[in-house]
Amino acid sequence: MCAYVRLPGAAAFAALVLLMLLLLLLYAVHRWRNPRCRGRLPPGSMGLPLVGETLQFFSPDASFDVPRFVRHRLARYGPIFKTSLVGHPVVVSADEELNHMVFQQEGQLFQSWYPDSFVEILGRDNVGEQQGAMFRYLKNMVLRYFGPESLRESVLRDVERAVSSSLCTWSTLPAVELKEAVSTMVFDLSANKLLSLEPSRSKILRRSFFDFVRGLISFPLYLPGTAYYSCMKGRQSAMEVLQEVLEERKRSAEAPGGAGGDERPRRHGDFLDCVVQEITREKPLVTDKMALDLMFVLLFASFHTTSLALTLAVKLLADHPHVLEELTVEHEAILNDRKTGRESDDGITWMEYKSMTFTSQVINETVRLANIAPGIFRMALKDIQFKGYTIPAGWGVMVCPPAVHLNPGIYPGPLTFNPSRFKDKPEINRGSRHFMAFGGGLRFCVGADFSKLQMSIFLHFLVTRYRWKNLGGGKIVRSPGLEFPDGYQIQIRQCD
Repeated sequence: MCAYVRLPGAAAFAALVLLMLLLLLLYAVHRWRNPRCRGRLPPGSMGLPLVGETLQFFSPDASFDVPRFVRHRLARYGPIFKTSLVGHPVVVSADEELNHMVFQQEGQLFQSWYPDSFVEILGRDNVGEQQGAMFRYLKNMVLRYFGPESLRESVLRDVERAVSSSLCTWSTLPAVELKEAVSTMVFDLSANKLLSLEPSRSKILRRSFFDFVRGLISFPLYLPGTAYYSCMKGRQSAMEVLQEVLEERKRSAEAPGGAGGDERPRRHGDFLDCVVQEITREKPLVTDKMALDLMFVLLFASFHTTSLALTLAVKLLADHPHVLEELTVEHEAILNDRKTGRESDDGITWMEYKSMTFTSQVINETVRLANIAPGIFRMALKDIQFKGYTIPAGWGVMVCPPAVHLNPGIYPGPLTFNPSRFKDKPEINRGSRHFMAFGGGLRFCVGADFSKLQMSIFLHFLVTRYRWKNLGGGKIVRSPGLEFPDGYQIQIRQCD
């Protein structure tokens, strides 16, 4: 038999290795919790190594108030604090001066940035990842189709038809799941304006986006059964449809079309026409990947945010009859003026839309409370000194709209639905220090006017032609984005 003899010092050597590994681990934890900085970092905690405070950030909160994650840290650290989200150091700001600086100094001190997991969701080539001249180029492309001129000339009538048809259909049903119904209405309208999709293909694409949205703001764990996994699978399915549509349109653009031997490419009059024209130029600035991610983001932004805001608006109006009454008076007055001033009733005019002042206040108050975007992210391009703190180059900065919109020092009684607080205030077209529901600075949402138009037209038809009652649901949860976990069921009926 062989005998094994323990080598002298083997136990001591093993103990030394374990001790060194432990010391290295403790050093790594210390470095994680105390990041290097040429100056003084804001107060806060970096949480656990790698994970940071991501789990706390995504924890649900059944409240209209500032998300619990931010609320507790504001009370402990003040309006500027550090944290770590999905593996990246971040400074969170509820300070209106810092927020203003972040928006106004893009390209000089800050640039657009989102955590890698969020970029994976929206696409590596999405418009939010573009900087400088390329971002402005893409932004102008979108504004040609969704700016005020296009809204007035063609989109207004399309929105009116979509809203009128949808409400009429819903009024025949025993119950309507409002968030889902409004999402379908807005998505089909947006898909038609962007891509001229036929109903069958629009339905397939819509289903993919519904899967995508369910896990949009969730912990980035890519395992079957998780919300993030569902989100990424939804994105994959949606991108496959968009790829097919783009390839078909490119082939159509290359082939002659039209009647009578017309050699010009066939035009559809939608946004995709503009996209195809750009990517098929001799020296294109826009790649296929950029075009696909752009269309994906536009579809997502146009239907997700608007449908959430509209659902919340209907709930808030039902809960506040005096606001509903004032809104109804404004829209009944528009109808009465139309009877006396116009020979034919050919729908809402642009002048009538622009006269909906209280409606605009209702929309502003709704999106102030909704805080659909729980954070707006940027990255520091250099070390930035602010109020005695240093924001290191390469760190993320998260502007926190809920902390501004629900600040009692800015909005007295911040959790109260009070549209009149916006009375006699200038129209908000580009964001401000105190109102950033549509972002701010260079990246103010290009679809803001489109969203407001849809909401205004929807509310006009709803309050003048229909009455509704709540049937169930309506519970609000932030996780940290706004959600209706139990849905919101209503019954709609035409007025007698």
